[in-house]
Amino acid sequence: MKNEKIQKLVLTGVFAALSYVIFTFLQFKIPLPGGDATSIHLGNAVCVLGALILGGVYGGIGGAIGMTIGDLFDPVYVIYAPKTFVLKLCIGLITGLIAHKIGKITHTNDKSAVLKWVILAAIAGLGFNVIADPLVGYFYKLVILGKPAAEVALAWNVASTSINAVISAIVSVVVYMALRPALKRAGMFFTVKNI
Repeated sequence: MKNEKIQKLVLTGVFAALSYVIFTFLQFKIPLPGGDATSIHLGNAVCVLGALILGGVYGGIGGAIGMTIGDLFDPVYVIYAPKTFVLKLCIGLITGLIAHKIGKITHTNDKSAVLKWVILAAIAGLGFNVIADPLVGYFYKLVILGKPAAEVALAWNVASTSINAVISAIVSVVVYMALRPALKRAGMFFTVKNI
């Protein structure tokens, strides 16, 4: 049991590094008026994938740490780091709750059931983000940047977050379903009891 916890901690670090690299270096940044920006990226896919493989807590923490560090190193996003940490952690927790607590994906070998719950979990976690990220971002920008900047960025954030969610859901489901048998063969498939 101790060895599994160490493996999960190490993999949480790997997911944090992966989400940082994907968010930072493989994003399409869209500049907005007032010096703000939004972006199209697959960082959320890493967060969902981590939650599917490790559980919601470890996966959410990995994604949250990686993308928060990405925000901290980018002068445009640095003020959004606290918001990023909370929202990405929530993506992982929601995905883990649906996949592991309700769908029990690590306790079944029925591929169609696993696929169904993985899709539902990814949609739930990223669906939360589609709603919460623009709304929280709007109020965050309203307090920090003032009302005009918040209103201009809201429509762009809704669009980019929706695009990110669709792409991230597809990528995370496909990658998880491909990795699942390989993880089992390698002895790195974790039976997640909690979220």
